Amino acid sequence: MTPSREFDLILYGATGFVGRLTADYVAGAAPTTARIALAGRSLDKLRAIRSELGDSAREWSLLVADADDQNALDAIAKRTRVVVTTVGPYARYGLGLAQACAQAGTHYADLTGEPLFVRECIDRFHTLAVRSGAKIVNSCGFDSVPSDLSVFLLHRRALEDHAGELASATLIATVRGGLSGGTIDSGRAQWEAIAEDPSLGRIVADPYALSPDPNRAPDLGKQSDHTLRRARGIDPSLPGWVTTFIMASHNTKIVRRTNGLLGWAYGKHFRYREVMHAGTSVTAPLIAAVVAAGLATLTLLGPMLSRGLGKRVLDRLVPAPGTGPDEQARDNGFFTMRTFTRTTTGTRYLATFAAEGDPGYKATAVLLGESGLSLAFDYNPRHEYGGVLTPASAMGEDLADRLSKSGMTISVDRIDN
Repeated sequence: MTPSREFDLILYGATGFVGRLTADYVAGAAPTTARIALAGRSLDKLRAIRSELGDSAREWSLLVADADDQNALDAIAKRTRVVVTTVGPYARYGLGLAQACAQAGTHYADLTGEPLFVRECIDRFHTLAVRSGAKIVNSCGFDSVPSDLSVFLLHRRALEDHAGELASATLIATVRGGLSGGTIDSGRAQWEAIAEDPSLGRIVADPYALSPDPNRAPDLGKQSDHTLRRARGIDPSLPGWVTTFIMASHNTKIVRRTNGLLGWAYGKHFRYREVMHAGTSVTAPLIAAVVAAGLATLTLLGPMLSRGLGKRVLDRLVPAPGTGPDEQARDNGFFTMRTFTRTTTGTRYLATFAAEGDPGYKATAVLLGESGLSLAFDYNPRHEYGGVLTPASAMGEDLADRLSKSGMTISVDRIDN
């Protein structure tokens, strides 16, 4: 990547809901010497956001570019070392900026939880980014940094202990947080694409759809993200019930892509899944069953909700794009991700990744902000290669160290058998 750029980092989409939160975080976390710019469609809105960020952002430049203006996106990418974008749904608005960064040798980070978008980035831009040296890093928020880094750090610990490859791992998510209109709009954009081309549904259903070469993915039989079971079936110490985790379908694909990008370093027969803890009360089995059934139904009927009567009904029920939880709700949220793994030698480990704040918004602003800062300022020869990458394959332990210093809890412990 060309070092002589005008900016270290440009935040694109700074006037959006998550963009504003990310800009606020970066203003407090970036080095005082960092050269940062805010970008978006409206100069007036950008000025208003900058005025709210305090003295550290007073000199930040403001750049105007529409997601449909490829020339403007190309110009932005050529001026900076890193672009961080919160402008979604990415399938609608993200391809032009990813292309501009891949061509210019500019590192890029987004928040996408859209496997169809990531697959298109891989197909269109991976080779280009390898040649230019650009790191095009998808899913740098709650989708999918905690999942991806947890398994990466388990792998590193097993290597240090000479404990063999990872044989299997299960992540159990305990979360409290809200939904924004942007998140829902991203899901709807994917449903619309599948409604127009049903063959795309196979990509969403394929656990190895984002792997470097899906045709060479291991044949481990049926792997499903839908579940309903007692938690003790995962580890004897766990009480209560677990159910389907809404983000599992995307997160698990990212983790498997990391494994493939690292030459199947976790293990060619590594099994991975994610579930959500439903509680320990007497009503927990019912809650778990309702969630599992609801998400299974949504998977089947989602494309129908993207058009006609289904779309009109959904428009009345869900938040509009650009909205999200209020400050009190964001402060009251939290997440704890515990990943239980067993290696090929029978050694067991537990990775814990936890943070205060709404996972999709307050915590995601930290995850995305530190991802951008890592791409801009961290140098690690193990990760100095380009392509369409994942958080762990692009930044690995550097990002984990940054997030630990930001106040997140990240640990790996050996469990006695």
